[in-house]
Amino acid sequence: MARPQPHRRADYPHAREITTRWMDNDAYGHVNNVVYYSFFDTAVNAWLIERGALDVEHGAVVGFVVETGCHYFAPLTYPQPVTAALRVAHVGRSSVRYELALFAPGADTAAAQGHFIHVYVERATRRPVRDLPEPLKRALQPLCVDPQPEEESP
Repeated sequence: MARPQPHRRADYPHAREITTRWMDNDAYGHVNNVVYYSFFDTAVNAWLIERGALDVEHGAVVGFVVETGCHYFAPLTYPQPVTAALRVAHVGRSSVRYELALFAPGADTAAAQGHFIHVYVERATRRPVRDLPEPLKRALQPLCVDPQPEEESP
């Protein structure tokens, strides 16, 4: 499988700045790869909470991550702020595929890009919902993009 090309900032309808922390750097002097997943999680959940689609403490429906992936293209380092860009590539009956990219200050191409899939479940039973709740559907709508095949290197 060929390596994908880094996405551009314009490929994403939403972005937010995330502050890196001293502890995010690893022994090699760059943000550790596991922190990228934390940035992804922060971008998605902040969007959902701010739009009233996720009540972490009391909501009847919660999202479980069932799949993740990430491609790394360039290092990020503390104390750089990171721009996390977000889009939704697929909305199913009970699942959502979020796609994300991380950008260094002033960069137009992603330092890293990835995805994760949430399956939304009833908090009480931990079983998938029959249909996504309307507040969640409304929150996702501005993020939805037409599915795009992964670009491959020549």
